[in-house]
Amino acid sequence: MITDEEFKRISVFMKRKYGIDLSQKKVIVNGRLENYLKRNGWNTCTDFLDEVKKDPTGEKERVLVNYLTTNHTYFMREFVHFDFFKNVVLPWLRVKEERTKDLRIWCGAASTGEEPYMIAMVLADFFGLQRDQWDTKVLATDISTQALQTAAQGIYSSDRLEKIPPHWKKTFMTPLAGKTQYQMKDELRREVIFRKLNLMDPFPFRKKMHTIFLRNVMIYFDEPTKQELIQKVHDTLEPGGYLFIGTTETLDRAPGMFELVQPSIYRKKEGKM
Repeated sequence: MITDEEFKRISVFMKRKYGIDLSQKKVIVNGRLENYLKRNGWNTCTDFLDEVKKDPTGEKERVLVNYLTTNHTYFMREFVHFDFFKNVVLPWLRVKEERTKDLRIWCGAASTGEEPYMIAMVLADFFGLQRDQWDTKVLATDISTQALQTAAQGIYSSDRLEKIPPHWKKTFMTPLAGKTQYQMKDELRREVIFRKLNLMDPFPFRKKMHTIFLRNVMIYFDEPTKQELIQKVHDTLEPGGYLFIGTTETLDRAPGMFELVQPSIYRKKEGKM
């Protein structure tokens, strides 16, 4: 069992380094770490945390983050966002970027890849035969290297694909192992660029984004951290650009930065740079 002092140490570290508030989640933290510590021969959590601090490679820190970050997502989640993206955002972008044909779309909490692959499939559907004329690549980031490795492989069990439209499954996925698993086809996987990114770090983007999907991640941040992130996201969006957040999330305390288009869909005001 993780002691109160060890839990406090973990909570402070995750809050300071990654903005994630675990202060009310001791049972979850204990459940996720206890088995790992036993399996790998750690006598106490303190011993492990000391090694995390001393490890110059950062590998033990990556292990800690992988175990403590939630990677719950699924295909077709909050599909209303993808309908809006296809029917409103992409027609606007096709006109706006007709000359450059350069789309800049970022999925900021990519987890195991379901969301950015959904975005990529919507883009492929929308542009159809014109797709090769446009830069439709999706940037997908997460702090969990384990989740990103799964995402890059693009292999999912068939039960996780039950709600996927049949034509998407046929067009974008290859059956494996007697159709108990499917893998995203190379053509689609090349459309998604997976990278590790801590949302608390400065964003490394050279150009502003047209659309940002940042869904179901701010629920893990306290209010000051959330407001800091919202400001960074605002600064990263093009004027008129769209922000999608989780359907249980709001931007109530970000007046003047975004206009509410419909619940969980926001747009940066045109005059705001």
